Amino acid sequence: MALMFFNGGAMRGEPLHHLLDGSPFVTRTRTAPKYRFYAVGDQCPALYPVSHGGAEVAGEVYDVPLDDLRDKVLPAEPHELELGVVELADGSSAFAMLLRRPYTSHVALRDITEIGDWRAYKASA
Repeated sequence: MALMFFNGGAMRGEPLHHLLDGSPFVTRTRTAPKYRFYAVGDQCPALYPVSHGGAEVAGEVYDVPLDDLRDKVLPAEPHELELGVVELADGSSAFAMLLRRPYTSHVALRDITEIGDWRAYKASA
C-alpha cells in the first residue's frame, strides 16, 4: 500500500474516483506551500514544485495498493503528468501526480495557484 495524494478527478464525487475502489480514504488535507498549481488544458490539475512562490493545494490522501497504482491509476493519468512525491501540510510525504519536467506538451497551462483547489477552480470557470 502507498499513500497517494489526489487533487483532481480521482477525489470523492469526481469522475475517476472509481479507480480507487477498495483503497482506504486516509484524510482530506493540503500540500505544504511548495507548489504552483496548474490546470492542464482545463481538463486536469497539476502540481509543480518550486523553491519559493508556492502555495498550499487541497486534496485527499488514500492508501492505494501498489498493484492498483500500477494497473488502474497511472494508466488513467494524462501524458502531461508524472508520478512524484509531495510534502503535505503536516510535513509527511505522499505520492502525487506532478507536471512532467520538462513540460513538452502543446496543451495549454493555466496557473490556478491562487485558487489552490481544483473543485473551486472548476466551479469558477
